[in-house]
Amino acid sequence: MRRAFLSVVLLVSAFLIVPASPATAAPYCGIVWGSLEKSAPYLSQAPVVNVRTGRHSCYDRLVIDVAGDVGGYTVGYVPVVVQDGSGFEIPTRGGAALQVTVDDPSYDANYQATYSPANPLELRNVSGYRTFRQVVFAGSFEGYTSVGIGVRARLPFRVFTLDGPGTSSRLVVDVAHRW
Repeated sequence: MRRAFLSVVLLVSAFLIVPASPATAAPYCGIVWGSLEKSAPYLSQAPVVNVRTGRHSCYDRLVIDVAGDVGGYTVGYVPVVVQDGSGFEIPTRGGAALQVTVDDPSYDANYQATYSPANPLELRNVSGYRTFRQVVFAGSFEGYTSVGIGVRARLPFRVFTLDGPGTSSRLVVDVAHRW
């Protein structure tokens, strides 16, 4: 009986000494962005001049360069990326698609193109990226320019703007590698 009592005491003591594991794990790379649509309204006439991508340790990045102040934007997951003006569907590789619309044209005041990609269905080579699968140009219509991103899955993303260099600015979209 004494042995049984001692065994129970030791077992209970072990539970009191071993720390409990947290109910939820810490977020991946500290990312707490979420995957719901993000937007900021503001129409600008500053033209889009370039689209770039980059790889980082915790996310893949898309940058839209604007010659002036970035207008507003709308970024969100969609069933399929659609072309501005026509509504033509643009399929993208991956398990999910992000539509990025910046409230800036990709043409100047004389309607001359300021951004005209050689291959609208492959704006940048994203092979080897952990999250991006394809980046497509969805056009520019009535002061709005859209880019589609085919991503591995519906993952958290953030959107922000940066000033510079000079009088230029940038719209930045980061998509996490995982939750």
